[in-house]
Amino acid sequence: MISVARPGGRRGGGADDDDASGFLVERDLVDLEKTYPEGMTAAQVVELFKARGIKLSEATFRKYVQLGLLPRSRRVGRKGKHRGSMGLYPATVVRRVNDIRQLMAGGYTIEDIQRSFLRFKDDLESLERGLSQVFTGFERELKGAELDGARRRALNAELTETRRLADDLLARLEHLERQIVSPLERAARARAFSSGASGGAGDLL
Repeated sequence: MISVARPGGRRGGGADDDDASGFLVERDLVDLEKTYPEGMTAAQVVELFKARGIKLSEATFRKYVQLGLLPRSRRVGRKGKHRGSMGLYPATVVRRVNDIRQLMAGGYTIEDIQRSFLRFKDDLESLERGLSQVFTGFERELKGAELDGARRRALNAELTETRRLADDLLARLEHLERQIVSPLERAARARAFSSGASGGAGDLL
């Protein structure tokens, strides 16, 4: 779960078959996270959903950020002189928007979602990204360190075991989140799919 090569964020657990409602399935989400490892702009996320027939505006996207349903962007400098910077959101933000739209299509209000369903997701995603960065830094430092063979092997073994423990911790936290929060979330999605809905609640489109 902490592997650098693996995209960060939540796995979701949807089927790989295409979703007739227009929502993204797990295969789509994983591909996006691999394609945009540095993140996506709000405009890119909005266009992605529009292309699938799911109504979403930049104003709504930014409202979700203000409500705490989506993480805030980070400023990244543009290549070239005098080009300023742009705001990038982690590619996992697409998962979150996908979740929100599914829940709203299932009849839940934005207040329901804000209060119950997504309250732990951001913290879990941030924890996973943070741990991944820490392990990447440790590995980089270890490769450049002047150590004898035995000491290097011992530290590598300790790092591997610590990574395993971190994976286990995240898995346990995600399991708790699924047990406590996700049953209602899954019910909402099931209602959305059974009704064939692809839109959301009228006040935040």
